[in-house]
Amino acid sequence: MITTYKQVAATLLVSATLAVSLGVSAPQQAFAATAGASVTATASQTGIIQSSVRLRTSPSTGSSVIKYLQTGDQVIILEKTNSYWYKVRTASGEVGYTSADDQYISVVTAPAAPSSAQTAVIESTVRLRETPSTSGTTLGYLYEGDQVVILEKTNSYWYKVQTSQGTVGYTSSSSQYISVGGAVPAPAPTPTPTPVPTPTPAPPASSAIIDKVIAAGMGYLGTPYEFGSSRSNTSTFDCSDFIRQIFIDAANLKLPADSRQQGTWVKENSTAVTDISALKRGDLMFFMDYKGSSASAYAGINKSTARITHVAMYMGDGQILHTYSVSSGGVRVDKLSASWMNRFLYGGSVIR
Repeated sequence: MITTYKQVAATLLVSATLAVSLGVSAPQQAFAATAGASVTATASQTGIIQSSVRLRTSPSTGSSVIKYLQTGDQVIILEKTNSYWYKVRTASGEVGYTSADDQYISVVTAPAAPSSAQTAVIESTVRLRETPSTSGTTLGYLYEGDQVVILEKTNSYWYKVQTSQGTVGYTSSSSQYISVGGAVPAPAPTPTPTPVPTPTPAPPASSAIIDKVIAAGMGYLGTPYEFGSSRSNTSTFDCSDFIRQIFIDAANLKLPADSRQQGTWVKENSTAVTDISALKRGDLMFFMDYKGSSASAYAGINKSTARITHVAMYMGDGQILHTYSVSSGGVRVDKLSASWMNRFLYGGSVIR
């Protein structure tokens, strides 16, 4: 009997330790959460990210990282997989698993739809926009089979709708994208829960954007190197493709496709610096060909006219984030060694 009590206590201690390990603070731990059966979440649940956390391919800290979810991001909760994980869908349509710990995510329930509104079913993937215009900000995507409530027919081209997660916006009224059903029955009166305030973040400062860009880059650690990699997928990267992709992911900013064009872009849109000590966290760094590990190998070279052959991101504290060869293991973080400093041409900010 004494042995049984000890075993139970040890099991509880291990479970508590594993629950804490699911956050971003301990990425080295690998744990496949198996406790509890999968529980499907209600269609009216959405999650608000409270602190930066990984989105993974499966409910385990040993699985691959799809991307980082940032504070204030909204996700649709598809199911509560177990006590430790939610299966979620992001606003851009990515499906994965993230921690169910309320340190990282808070769950809110969408408000009831107006009783006189009409329901509609999405027939084909379509954008939900902030205003009834193709230039309006995209709030997210509606997917085939999703149900929405039509709040009004704004004009011949647009419906104002409310999603099952409570988001209100505008979408195309074309029958290619949406089919309209009957009126929504008036719901029975229910107690009104205390609403959970949805964070409304202020426009991020440049430092916050850079943090998101670096977080996006760290999510690709280990992605294989391929010279001339395709710009249409993220299965492999060369140096300029990697830099271009992380600014698309985190800042919705599309840089030119190769390192020399990126160097020109920085010169034309920012202030180029040639002194490494003047670089700031998040600045791009441009390098020439490798000619040797000693400074003497670069003596007499006019670096103002030297050809750019590599680009990396400066992370501060003498570290760079980049990818440069198959043998090096793909995307990685390196110390800014003497060899890299000898090859350095100039750098500068993308986000100002």
